Order: sequence, then C-alpha cells, then structure tokens
Amino acid sequence: MRRSLSDALRDRPLLFEPVPPTGRTSPEKVESYVTRIVSLLDIHSRVDAIVIPELVSENHNGQPHYRSGDVRAFAAEVSKRAGCEVIVNKVVAHVRSIADLEAWCQGAIEADIRNVVFVGGSSRYIPYEGPSVAAANAGLLPLVRKHRGRIGNVVIPQREHEGYRMLTKTRAGASFFTTQIVFDPEPIASLLDEYARLCAAYDVAPASVMLSFAPIADEDDVDYVRWLGAEVPERLERGLISEDGSGSIAAAVRTWHAVAEERGRHAAAVPLGANIEVVTPRRFSLAVELLGRIERELGNGSGGRA
Repeated sequence: MRRSLSDALRDRPLLFEPVPPTGRTSPEKVESYVTRIVSLLDIHSRVDAIVIPELVSENHNGQPHYRSGDVRAFAAEVSKRAGCEVIVNKVVAHVRSIADLEAWCQGAIEADIRNVVFVGGSSRYIPYEGPSVAAANAGLLPLVRKHRGRIGNVVIPQREHEGYRMLTKTRAGASFFTTQIVFDPEPIASLLDEYARLCAAYDVAPASVMLSFAPIADEDDVDYVRWLGAEVPERLERGLISEDGSGSIAAAVRTWHAVAEERGRHAAAVPLGANIEVVTPRRFSLAVELLGRIERELGNGSGGRA
C-alpha cells in the first residue's frame, strides 16, 4: 500500500504534477490521459501523491480565465483509478470570500479530495478581492483537518522576505510547501536556512518543502517556465537546453544534491522532498524520465507498494 500523505511529509515525499486537460478537451482524450497517469503510477510506486494544478490566466485587470475548468472531477478520477492521494491547487485570489472557498473545499471533500494547495494571485500590484493565502489557510484549516487532509502553499525562492511569508503561512496551517520550478540551488538553499532559523526563533515546527523540477528541451520551454514565474538564470540557460532534455534533468539532480547537502549543514529541521512537474503535455515523457531519476535520488523511504 502507498503511504498516506501525512506520513510521507515526514520522510522525503515525492509528488508528481501533471498539467490537467483544458476545459475543451474531449472526454475520450481525458480518459486516455487518466489511463496514462495511472500506468505511470503502477511503475513509479514511490510517488506519494498527484498534484493537480488549477490553470488560470488573468487579464490586465486581474480577472481570471480558468483554462482547466474545474479540476476537482479530473483529480477525483485520477485518485479513484490510481489508488493514490491527490492534491488540488486553488487560486484563492479569485474567490470572493472564505465562505465561498469553504464551499469549494466541501465540494472537493465530497469528491474524496482532502488535500489542497492555496495559491495567491499572479501580480503583487493588483488588489484581488479574494482572501490572502494565510487567511485561506486559517479559515479552512478546521474543515481540512476534520477530514484528515493537509493544506499546502507555494514558495517563490527569490521573492524578498519569503522566509517570513513561509513562517506566517505555517503558523496559519500550512503543512507543506511546493516551490516554483527551480534550476539554481542557491536561492532555495538560502531560503531554507532562513526559514529554519525563523521557525526555531518562534518555536514553530517547519512544514515540509518540496523542490519542484521540470524538464525543458528548447527555448520555447524556457520562455514558458519564465512566464509561469520560474527563475532561469541566463548563465545556466545554455546548459539546460538540449533536445532530449538531458541538460535540465542533470541540472535537477545537481540542484537536489546541492540543496540536500546545504540542508544537512544548516536547515536539517526542514523536511525536504521533491515535486516533478509536467508544464506542457509534449514534455510528459521527459517528466517521467526526470521522475525516475529523482525517485532514485530520494531512495525507497518507507513508501512504495507492499
């Protein structure tokens, strides 16, 4: 049996984040995609949970367009077919109130989805009508805990004062964080050190932090992950681009080792894991290859099938 997410968060968790189908995808193609994910999990039994992101585009006024539709039905089908826990992302900036967010979460729970990642808006300059991420954590924590679920948030390693944001969100109920896609170990290693020190100073148990990795193969991929908010240093860009994705896969392994080593010296209190993202459907196979590499780096842990 796969271990529960609660158990996994204490011991090198491994998540897989496939891009969901759009709201216009035909039922036949959705079924084929679910089957592909289920087949993947049959092989990679070390995966502890599947993350289903909510794909939201914003216009210049911050008004949302939900390209993925309502991801709860897709997530529920993956969970039922794969026998694996799922985590559904929700952009809280576009939810009118905590009450509306509670109704959304209640719908997820009725679909047997207990774990959520609350995400803020994409721009710091827009006054969104929805609650802050910390307010969403605090407001929904009783409901999520009642159903033995966990709340997660997203980390932006290069953002100023991010350690304090992580502390605030942890105190409000976050059990784990997934980072934006990382290619450079230095920002996240420094952030983990800061977060560990702040948690110690305020007597707060640190949440688990999953480093997010994704394969890239060409300049279009680089441009897209930058648009998503990832930082791709120009000094690293040339080495990341390779037709077979080997450059970015090797960089992900090096980053994992560098951050894990730094954590061993300074931030040992922060549980560390990994999240493998499929940012575009055409890179699904490369993401699976990357998953296998990181899976070996994490080791067996206590997960996997009995």
